[in-house]
Amino acid sequence: MTRIVVCGACGRMGGRIIALAAREEGIEVTGAIDKEDHPCLGEDAGRLAGGREIGVPVTADLEAAARGCDAIVDFSYHAAALRHAAVAAALRRPIVIGTTGMSGAEMRRIREAARETACLVAPNMSLGVNLLFRVAAEVARALGEEYDVEIVEAHHRHKKDAPSGTARRLAEAVAAARGRELDRCAVHGREGETGERPRGQIGIHALRAGDITGEHAVIFAAPGERIELVHRAHSRDTFALGALRAARWIVGRPPGLYDMEAVLFGDAG
Repeated sequence: MTRIVVCGACGRMGGRIIALAAREEGIEVTGAIDKEDHPCLGEDAGRLAGGREIGVPVTADLEAAARGCDAIVDFSYHAAALRHAAVAAALRRPIVIGTTGMSGAEMRRIREAARETACLVAPNMSLGVNLLFRVAAEVARALGEEYDVEIVEAHHRHKKDAPSGTARRLAEAVAAARGRELDRCAVHGREGETGERPRGQIGIHALRAGDITGEHAVIFAAPGERIELVHRAHSRDTFALGALRAARWIVGRPPGLYDMEAVLFGDAG
């Protein structure tokens, strides 16, 4: 039995993880965490997630909850995720972080935590998307810079960061496959007299509308043809199920920084 604590328990993703964990064999939610002033504190996490009561009240005390768990799953927000990673490191509990929007400085702090415990960080927990990262890199490597690359992502109107962490990770995969640094070749949207498209540029575009769960397309185009790699998420359940798989996988791993490709392919992060 894998015992998990869910951080961000009252959010959309936290709720789906708790709800689906109740249906999964071999996994149990033993803790549910949210911020200190959240109105859901004290309520049963299972009932809040739309299911039966599980006898786990939502609290703000991760340190106490984590002492009785095998892994922490974090879908809070980036500032909170840093605190949660520090607690995980202090207690030597592995942590799965699906929270997006982290800066470079914040990721350095996650790497510090990874010296003490296993930290799996992924901008997207979908198994299909993580397969797409590898496929996009292989296509970019094979085609070379004769093919222009544009990345388009679409999400619901409530998403707070842009571009999505998934779109940036796709762009990083393509840039690395071509031996480039993304920050030197990325362009975010276009407006006005932009001139001809430079060779090697990677375009990244974010759409926000309605209740779109998540769509990502990587377009490779050259004179005469176009290749499109597309992933569409139909519900948040795909992310929640991926997070649960990651939580099972990370238990017993040595300290280090991992990603979902490690879960799929056994690679080091």
